[in-house]
Amino acid sequence: CYDDDENNCNTYGGLYQWTEAMQYSTIEGVKGICPTGWYLPTDAEWTTLTTYLGGESVAGGKMKEAGTSHWSPPNTGATNSSGFIALPGGYRNVSGSLVYYREYAHFWSSSQIDSTNVWLRGLSCGWENASRTDNVKTIGLSVRCLKDN
Repeated sequence: CYDDDENNCNTYGGLYQWTEAMQYSTIEGVKGICPTGWYLPTDAEWTTLTTYLGGESVAGGKMKEAGTSHWSPPNTGATNSSGFIALPGGYRNVSGSLVYYREYAHFWSSSQIDSTNVWLRGLSCGWENASRTDNVKTIGLSVRCLKDN
């Protein structure tokens, strides 16, 4: 939890290293830490979502909770018209520091680029896009699970 505060976990969810989120598997679409009947989305599934929402340039706004109850101002473009209700739990960087609480939401995919890097999606209070980027597996990010078909 951000700042090791259980209240932050209750509101924003936990922050996980990729290997922990995947429960030490490297198989795309694995259940990982998700509850039974759910799994970690692949990079392609994240792309399907952002494409459905109008493309990366506007999808973030449609995914973010509207207003500034949880997001820092200005929370650009936030409408939550998708019902995704993304909240900004921040992340744990490579040095172990917790940063960007209330400013950024980053979500793991289950898709590796190589043995060190993974695809993820990022949302920010300062823009409405949903950025596709990569980072190392050792940082701590949020997880969103998909329901099995």
